[in-house]
Amino acid sequence: MIIHSIETFSIAVPLTKPFKTALRTVIIAESIFVKISTEDGFVGWGEAPPTHVITGDSLGSIQFAINHVMGPQLLGLDLHHSERVFQKLHRSMVGNSSAKAAIDMAIHDLLGQLARLPLVTLLGGYRDTLETDFTVSVNDEEEMAEDAASYVAKGFNMLKIKVGIDDIAKDVERIRAIRQKIGYDTKLRLDANQGWEVKEAVRAIGQMEDAGLDIELIEQPVKAYDIEGLQYVTQHTHTPIMADESVFTPRDALRVLQMRAADLINIKLMKAGGIYQALKINALAESYGVECMTGSMVETKLGISAAAHFAASQPNVTRFDFDAPLMLAEDVVDGGIIYDGRNIKFSKEPGMGLNKELMNKRLQHKR
Repeated sequence: MIIHSIETFSIAVPLTKPFKTALRTVIIAESIFVKISTEDGFVGWGEAPPTHVITGDSLGSIQFAINHVMGPQLLGLDLHHSERVFQKLHRSMVGNSSAKAAIDMAIHDLLGQLARLPLVTLLGGYRDTLETDFTVSVNDEEEMAEDAASYVAKGFNMLKIKVGIDDIAKDVERIRAIRQKIGYDTKLRLDANQGWEVKEAVRAIGQMEDAGLDIELIEQPVKAYDIEGLQYVTQHTHTPIMADESVFTPRDALRVLQMRAADLINIKLMKAGGIYQALKINALAESYGVECMTGSMVETKLGISAAAHFAASQPNVTRFDFDAPLMLAEDVVDGGIIYDGRNIKFSKEPGMGLNKELMNKRLQHKR
């Protein structure tokens, strides 16, 4: 299975409602799709959305990295020797984790096809289904409470609440309003996206704990670089704290784990550079007794399929944040994972179960 060609395509899909966090507002999901073809006619797919304020990657930088740096170094390599391919990929450039993730996904898709197994089975096959949460964007408390109620009415048992904007008292009021609207049968996960200062994070979390707002976890309360601050918040609150933007690489994970700076780690393929490195991060976390979530950026079902196959294969990945395709006005992907409300199922087809003519049949692309 020799890599014959690597192509990139740009896509754009509107969201049904603006996605707002402490870091950005998204109204159109833009991505680079990657198609890797082999000499014997197999095709693998990958995706890389630009997330300027998190990964630092843009549409242009992703395409350039793949088309002019990474791709040329991978042409002619044999996927029967996949370790050599992944080593070459990750040594091709510093950073550029989203571009690496897209190529990594396509390679793993091909490896599943080579083995004639669904990717989730090839990677370990621990679960057959997943349950995703749904994200409530940060807005005023009345709108957030209404949004939360609408998602609960659609059957979601877990909500991820975006906070980290305005005065911290405003965030506490947002959670109070949501709890008053939906009650306590639904799990709430908070994501501050680095929006709080260290001591105010401790104060806000303490207030929510004292008020009995029953928060399952708090994700990335402080700046990504402030591991000592993250450790302080973890040590001075009862609610589990999750590291997200603080962990891109296995080395980042090791530092957080050695310092006991977080109770949980959110693994995203766009940060890790794909499944190859995500497996290493999860293994490190598991060795320290720390469970992981697998999340995503604002991606189509293509990227989420890769993330879901990885997450379902690993017992230490216990939480799943795969709602992004449900926010899009259009499903531009044939095949892949199957949504049944909050539940995600997997195709029995080899690899990620994507249609071989995905690009040609469903999308209009610009190379």
